[in-house]
Amino acid sequence: MSTEAKFEMLPSGEATAILPTGGRTKPITVIGTEAIRGTFDELCLQQAINSRLAPGVTELVLNPDAHCGFGAPVGCVLVSPTHIYPGPVGVDIKCSMSLLQTNLQADAVSDRRTRRALIDAICERTPTGAGRGQRHVKKARHVDEALGRRALVEGASREVCEALGIPPAWAERCEDAAHLGHDDTTAALAERLDRLLIGGRIRNFDNAVSQLGSYGGGNHFGECEVVHVEKSERAARVADAFGIEDGRVAFLSHCGSRGMGHQLATGQFRTLQGKFALWDIPLPGADRELVYAPLGTPEADEYLDDMALGANFATVNHLLINALVLEAFAEVIPGTTGRLVYFISHNIARREIVDGRPAWVHRKGATRAFPGGHPALRNTPFADVGHPILLPGNPQAGSSIMVADPGADKSCYSVNHGAGRTMGRKQAIRTLDQAQIDRSFDAADILTNCRTYPKDEAPAAYKDFNEVLRSVTTAGLATEVARLKARFVIKDGDKADD
Repeated sequence: MSTEAKFEMLPSGEATAILPTGGRTKPITVIGTEAIRGTFDELCLQQAINSRLAPGVTELVLNPDAHCGFGAPVGCVLVSPTHIYPGPVGVDIKCSMSLLQTNLQADAVSDRRTRRALIDAICERTPTGAGRGQRHVKKARHVDEALGRRALVEGASREVCEALGIPPAWAERCEDAAHLGHDDTTAALAERLDRLLIGGRIRNFDNAVSQLGSYGGGNHFGECEVVHVEKSERAARVADAFGIEDGRVAFLSHCGSRGMGHQLATGQFRTLQGKFALWDIPLPGADRELVYAPLGTPEADEYLDDMALGANFATVNHLLINALVLEAFAEVIPGTTGRLVYFISHNIARREIVDGRPAWVHRKGATRAFPGGHPALRNTPFADVGHPILLPGNPQAGSSIMVADPGADKSCYSVNHGAGRTMGRKQAIRTLDQAQIDRSFDAADILTNCRTYPKDEAPAAYKDFNEVLRSVTTAGLATEVARLKARFVIKDGDKADD
């Protein structure tokens, strides 16, 4: 019996379906063509059903990149007006994408020696690997404990940006430049951080804050791209509003809150799991990763504060990486200038209006997709056209910049965060051929800082990116504005943070 038949996935369109839960609830919304729906394994679908049937959950969406995660699938959207769930945010709080547009024409990075020099200059400023931070690179930004505290509490404030050499105007190009505490104040975050430090809940704080401006490992990366804007009147108009330029060099980054976010998230899981055990509360689907807290309780307030601290760290981390990357480009190619196009999360819970009432929209491996005219974009640079959606594919298929369409309302104004895994890491390492992977990068003239490209991050370990994008466009969620083609990749072979 196929997975789709066993779980009664019922097509509702060429790229949409519903998944009944077996309970008296609204079914799960599924975005994906028939080919993509065939990539959802039984565990992924069971996790989706467990999450949909959990207390207080009113909506659940499976995006085309969905695959099994911890508790909730990666690639899902969970909506609750009454409860907060750590699982559908994950352990890498505010893992995100950002895009830097430079003034360079594509031919500026055609020479392999230039690209190799750029790789070296970036790696001298932005370390990769678990536990590695600014103290591990030659041309570091010094981040002391006092500045680290401010970054956690304030996010990308003008003062934090100026202290780190980040253009303060870049904060205007962030989905959220700063997150507040459970009571919408920074004071709550400052108090919570003090309690965490006094209680020993954050270990090696000085080392953790030194990771600002670093990528980490696994699926995190930096990529030098050439922008290819789609040949349509709408794409040209939207690209102009976004500030992306056809035929020019850009830089795409994927990373999150590093060890700081991991400590905050895992601490919350342990605390809530302990209370569920103490109070003998049944777990949704008997899954320890689906713990939750009703809004307004001390447990929910503490989670929201910890999530905000981790999210602020991730925001400053991304902006610092982009400042360091631009510095590296200017060192190798004098006269290089650049600006941030956008910074957007795919592991966060945000308070939004859903069906006319406030709710917490949890996006785990899913990214916000507000079209032009959406009230939340009022007074932003993207009010008329919609904000940029940054979707990583793989270096060889490229990555995509999209813009939301009105049909995104069917997915709670969300789309996938990338291609999504089709192979587990262990399976990829066991079955893929290293020599073939490396030859494919040579054939595509894509350089990398890795001696050998990580097998568990090879393009073959991920879903067909073009079919994933076809699912999004056919379902009416978003339209492609530009494709990004990689010229070199910065990665690490360590275990992924998220």
